[in-house]
Amino acid sequence: MFTKTRFDSLQLPDSIMQGIASLDWEFMTEVQRDTIPLARSGRDVIGQARTGSGKTAAFGIPILERCQPTGSLQGLILAPTRELAQQVAEEITLLQGDQGLSIMTVYGGTDLEKQARGLESGVDVIVGTPGRVMDMSERGHLDLSKVEVFCLDEADRMLDMGFLPDILWVLERTTSRDQTLLFSATFPQEILDAANEFTNNPEFVMTNQEELDVPPIDLYKIAIGRANKLWALGRLLVRMGDDDQCIIFCNTKRMVDLAVQRLQKHRFDVAGLHGDLKQNQRERILDKFREGNVRTIVATDVAARGIDIDGITLVVNYDVPSDIDSFIHRIGRTGRIGRHGEAWTLVSKDDAPQMSKIIATYNLSIEETEAPELPEGVDRDPVRKQDDFGENADVYGFVNIRLDAGTGTLGSPLQIASWFEQHLRCDSLAIGDVRFEGDSTLVAIHSSKLGLAMKAIKMHPFGSDMVNAEVL
Repeated sequence: MFTKTRFDSLQLPDSIMQGIASLDWEFMTEVQRDTIPLARSGRDVIGQARTGSGKTAAFGIPILERCQPTGSLQGLILAPTRELAQQVAEEITLLQGDQGLSIMTVYGGTDLEKQARGLESGVDVIVGTPGRVMDMSERGHLDLSKVEVFCLDEADRMLDMGFLPDILWVLERTTSRDQTLLFSATFPQEILDAANEFTNNPEFVMTNQEELDVPPIDLYKIAIGRANKLWALGRLLVRMGDDDQCIIFCNTKRMVDLAVQRLQKHRFDVAGLHGDLKQNQRERILDKFREGNVRTIVATDVAARGIDIDGITLVVNYDVPSDIDSFIHRIGRTGRIGRHGEAWTLVSKDDAPQMSKIIATYNLSIEETEAPELPEGVDRDPVRKQDDFGENADVYGFVNIRLDAGTGTLGSPLQIASWFEQHLRCDSLAIGDVRFEGDSTLVAIHSSKLGLAMKAIKMHPFGSDMVNAEVL
């Protein structure tokens, strides 16, 4: 059975304890309890830990403790994706407290020259993806020979993504490395074989992977396109009572900033919370939230950790989380001490496979519903709904519309297609299949022309008849 152990039993440096306190953490998770003392002793460690088990702190705390703010590279953490690299960097930046280490992310898809300038100005710890770390090393912006402690996060995902050769390339150049930490949710034989090549008599830590409690709250999901997520969010927020509080979750810092900006534009009183904020800014926002002076915050997963406020009655997943366990952590912010809580998730077509995976993993019962009606006394949406036909489109961008006229009533398929070409003044390629189905005619229209098509049907007859149409 897992026994809870407090962080203060580790006698960590004051700066790291300050960082832990800022996150409102008191007890270690199982992987943290079993891994941190081993890693602090300098041993190589291979740990089994899934996302959401606290593994970032399990390797982050020992790395932070052994690094000094010199501007010379000492610690290197490799992650499989830029999103995970951002999350890891965000969390260890919060964990270091006032230690003063320069922690930098290095990943593709961003300005290479800007990253190069950042590296040349001095860095103590890098969190990056293998490809960009290789690139920066080959260009001479990154001296891997200085790395003393190396961590590989989510090794099984790295293997799935074909990164193993890149990782070995990086490892061969970390000639000063004297400690290696490796974390993986599963251990395929290829990972074990590779680990034997680049670790020195490692300690294996296999946690029992604690069960995550699903809180007894009402769960809902709304199938909605990204263009109208803000409209649905507005309807959820306008239902809040005077004593309600809400956390809205986004997957990235940029999305937090955009959501805050858009909600404020529509006169909602909200504040954003993410890792780019200074500690005093973060504490000021949290104090206002605890006191009820701010009733809604928009946050990333890392920034919201440690928020334990009993008055939170509503959680909204504006973005479906990219890892499964984060969903449980998010919805667990509401429904505290027996209070009623609701968690709503806005699911676009692109989000649907990940949402299905989350539901299947935890056998969740989530009611699929429309956006709620406006409450009594509110006769106008705070955010206007937009036409968003892309959500109904197939992979080629076509959407079916149903006309309330059957076989032959409107002419042949060729005549019907010609009618749309004429009234939309479009290329024939924008009109897809025309087929008859009982008392209806189905026409495939490219989503870029669908709005025009629906207006044309309202304004112009087919021959002498006006018809009604609906989007399928």
